[in-house]
Amino acid sequence: MSAFITGGTGFIGKRLVRKLLERSHETIHVLVRKPSPELIDGLVAFWGDAAKRVQFVEGDISRPDLGVAQEDARKLRGRIDHFFHLAAVYDLKAEPAQVIAANVAGVANALSFAKSVKAGCFHHVSSIAAAGLYAGVFREDMFEEARGLDHPYYASKHKGEALVRKETEIPWRIYRPGAVVGDSKTGEIDKIDGPYYFFKLIQKLRDALPSWVPMVGLEGGRINVVPVDFVVAAMDYLAHLDGLDGRAFHLTDPSPMRVGDMLNTIAKAAHAPAFTMRINAGLFGLAPKALTHGLMGLTPFRRMRKQLMKELGLPDDIFMFVNYPTRFDCRETQKLLQPAGIEVPAFSDYAWRLWDYWERHLDPALFVDRSLRGAVGGKRALVTGGSAGIGRAIAHRLAEAGAKTLIVARDVEKLELTRQEFAAQGLEVHTYSADISDPAQCAALIETIRTEHGGIDILINNAGRSIRRSVENSYDRLHDVERLIRLNYLAAVQLTMGFLPGMAERRAGHVVNISSIGVLTTAPRFSAYVGSKAALEGWSDCAASEFLDRGVAFTNVNMPLVRTEMIAPTKLYQHVPTLDTDEAAALVVDAIVDRPARVATRLGLFGKALHAIAPSMGRIVLNTAFRMFPESAAARGEQGGEAAPSADQIAFTQLLKGLHL
Repeated sequence: MSAFITGGTGFIGKRLVRKLLERSHETIHVLVRKPSPELIDGLVAFWGDAAKRVQFVEGDISRPDLGVAQEDARKLRGRIDHFFHLAAVYDLKAEPAQVIAANVAGVANALSFAKSVKAGCFHHVSSIAAAGLYAGVFREDMFEEARGLDHPYYASKHKGEALVRKETEIPWRIYRPGAVVGDSKTGEIDKIDGPYYFFKLIQKLRDALPSWVPMVGLEGGRINVVPVDFVVAAMDYLAHLDGLDGRAFHLTDPSPMRVGDMLNTIAKAAHAPAFTMRINAGLFGLAPKALTHGLMGLTPFRRMRKQLMKELGLPDDIFMFVNYPTRFDCRETQKLLQPAGIEVPAFSDYAWRLWDYWERHLDPALFVDRSLRGAVGGKRALVTGGSAGIGRAIAHRLAEAGAKTLIVARDVEKLELTRQEFAAQGLEVHTYSADISDPAQCAALIETIRTEHGGIDILINNAGRSIRRSVENSYDRLHDVERLIRLNYLAAVQLTMGFLPGMAERRAGHVVNISSIGVLTTAPRFSAYVGSKAALEGWSDCAASEFLDRGVAFTNVNMPLVRTEMIAPTKLYQHVPTLDTDEAAALVVDAIVDRPARVATRLGLFGKALHAIAPSMGRIVLNTAFRMFPESAAARGEQGGEAAPSADQIAFTQLLKGLHL
């Protein structure tokens, strides 16, 4: 047997070639558009020793007679027993013109070439999409009954199959596989399609919630999924049975899963929460089209939908897929395959392999540069309070990652020491001495940096001070509040507004505010500090909405307690679990790389949730902690040392790691 295959380099095609090579000792001819050495070497490795019986024929399905050279065509004439046409566009998101060119014109060109070389039988790989959105059971002998062919992909598969059916000069067979997924034994797949559209959503749920949390999901039609190894085995077997010309074969699952069951099967494979309550997606179709189209025509709804679809990697027509109305009768094909033991394995038996392969090889996040160097390399980054503590650790990370790093602080000697230490490690840092809480000095700093560097791409508002003192011991200390507001809030806002015009003009920029876990937990004894940080967060959140379409991001980092000079005066913190400065810098790195609205610890988020759900309970916990931990001697205006912490105090601080008390 000698065979000719279009699409033989694709996911299904190269597996079919391997299967054919196992069956015959004849030559297999594979159409290749651009036979590069890299492509050929990869295919040869995939096919193994039998690859020596493969001959590559240069051509293009978009050209008449596949664009094959006349001399090559002459050599093939009368030698091809089976002509397999697999080359097509299998993508709901592809451009309509591209789909029609490949799936309709490509079929016509393949048929013409098959006839010119006097091929024995034309095997056309169609799709269940050729049935359109037929409501009901679609048999293998049905074709003209197809309905709902408005989508370009469905229309192209139907038209392509129609060309084959009209052919009278050459015998033909048509194969309609369902949604082809990875190999049931290895999980291998080469693209995201069909059920894979839901994988990113399930992954996000798994990463955000424990597996025991019940979720609300969708219920819809039945998704007919088949693994590629079944499709290849069935095609190879059916192509070599006698007396089947002029027939179509449904390579489908006789018992397809509903959308909800399939999602839960994938969720189980991913160790994600299950969708215990499911809403029928068909209900969305009951809404008047004028209403839904009108809402999607509004800019806010359109932008939200676009962002959601982008983040989850979903096609625009996902609900057409979810509400799929067609069932496929494959009983005749089953009878033919039964003697060979070829059957569709249960999706639940191999779903874990699909998930594992996708997460290891195809997850879009794998192809995103998530390194700090990728985020800051060559960019100008300014860190306030950069000569010590968290700021110094952040600056060190930035300089190592290739950022043009600038730091500002008040102490000239500390700045110079930092510069020398960085230089000893081969790192460059530009140092500036200024008290940014002084509006005049802050304005001068902004102007200097603009002049010397042309602006800033990443601003880290890290400089700050804190006071641990209860309100009842602060009645006559309004100046403490003013000092904190001046540095923690107003200075950060002044700097941000100084560099925002340049960021907005370049349509690129990032402002990172080092805030506090206290903003989320409303920690007692830190009213002045928390108030100043909350003000900065509030201002930044408003600005973030204004500058979203200008390419400028704002991130608030709700930092837990960090072991720095700022907390040294409070002796109690010697017994409290804290982060070191490198761990704190790692949180800021996450903020710079991912650019989220907020970076916070689970404790901080728990505190925020508790205040939202049960605010009275939250205040009871905090009031208890407030009374459990006394005011420091310095805060009371007294001299002398402080008593050692009690067992209750130590246990409480260990339980609430990182919470300011």
